[in-house]
Amino acid sequence: MSDLPRKAVTRTAKLAALPLGFAGRATWGLGKRIVGESAELVGRELQQRTAEQLFKVLGELKGGAMKFGQALSVFESALPEEVAGPYRAALTKLQDAAPPMPTRTVHSVLRERIGEDWQELFLEFEDKPAAAASIGQVHRAVWHDGRAVAVKVQYPGAGEALLSDLGQLSRFARLLGPLIPGMDIKPLIAELRDRVSEELDYGLEAQAQQAHAEEFADDPDVVVPAVVHQCDQVLVTEWMDGTPLSEVITDGSQEQRDRAGQLLTRFLFSGPARTGLLHADPHPGNFRLLPDEKVGWRLGVLDFGTVDRLPGGLPTPIGDALRLTIEGEAEAVYEMLCAEGFVKESIDLDPDSVLDYLLPIIEPARADEFAFARGWMRSQAARIADPRSPAHQLGKQLNLPPSYLLIHRVTLSTIGVLCQLGATVRMRDELEEWLPGFLTDEEPESATGA
Repeated sequence: MSDLPRKAVTRTAKLAALPLGFAGRATWGLGKRIVGESAELVGRELQQRTAEQLFKVLGELKGGAMKFGQALSVFESALPEEVAGPYRAALTKLQDAAPPMPTRTVHSVLRERIGEDWQELFLEFEDKPAAAASIGQVHRAVWHDGRAVAVKVQYPGAGEALLSDLGQLSRFARLLGPLIPGMDIKPLIAELRDRVSEELDYGLEAQAQQAHAEEFADDPDVVVPAVVHQCDQVLVTEWMDGTPLSEVITDGSQEQRDRAGQLLTRFLFSGPARTGLLHADPHPGNFRLLPDEKVGWRLGVLDFGTVDRLPGGLPTPIGDALRLTIEGEAEAVYEMLCAEGFVKESIDLDPDSVLDYLLPIIEPARADEFAFARGWMRSQAARIADPRSPAHQLGKQLNLPPSYLLIHRVTLSTIGVLCQLGATVRMRDELEEWLPGFLTDEEPESATGA
């Protein structure tokens, strides 16, 4: 299917078919086991068929359904290996690809938004898209001044599609939940809905990207393409080559993995401190690894459609709580969590139990360097997801205040990407340099460098 389905009935029917397909395959799997086939082999084939259908539908629909799939994809590291195997290829494919919009539709949008003479702005324009995303696709072109540019064109009807998809998906949250053990899917979908209007506004995206491009213009480690032109449903930015992080995850050397992981961590924590904005869509399709003669590799950052506005940088209580947890100050940590709304007034928890819950999660911040791995991510997910574990019982009683929701998701997503990379990262260096409250005033900051 090459065009974005815009009729609600068509999209609803496709999404409604997903749980029916899940149920049908479960029945098929039971039948195979009855006739004597291995439960393990049947289970793997069942997972593979489910993955193929889920991501085929999400990719075709684009819009909110594909956005949901991209949000899920960064949590792939948390899946048990027997489940992750069949899903991994489909998840990675979804991050960077979707059926393209017809050329006539692209030209129509450009004509309507830029003007009848839109072609005069370009020395060259490639009709075949270079990349496709949840609400638009990117074309490579040459601007009239000779610069190579990326032209992002929004799918017609993308706004209606996003809201419709996410509304439908929220109805199936219980069925989709098993994809990511230990994660409540419904709040994720609700959060995506809240961000739809901002992501559809290319004016806001242009402002966020240009703020980063100016701040990081002379940065030795991070590259952000400058904005060239923006109008309704069209965003033109400088083109950026480089190796997509998804390829580094699949085929990169350990040197590339470690460097990408260090720079991704640096960008996550330094961005809010330097720009007052948090890049809030950290899936591998939005990052590139660029060769550099001086430092070896730099990190290229794309897609600023979703940002969290943090004028004062990341909240100081995050750094304070991390520092106090590392120092083992159970009472002080608990008081801070209560004050910030992570523990509701009606809930009474044991401070030492809360500390025991937090310490394994913050392990990367305690060590001088930490080797992120899928196995570590899975062990954390299993610890919190197991209904028999004390961590699961305690976690159910904690609350996530709305002001921390996006920060929490971005942090988890970034850790998911670091685990996919299998990168060894000096996270503590970046926290000391960029996270308010992580160091007390008496402590000297450490020097960073990758």
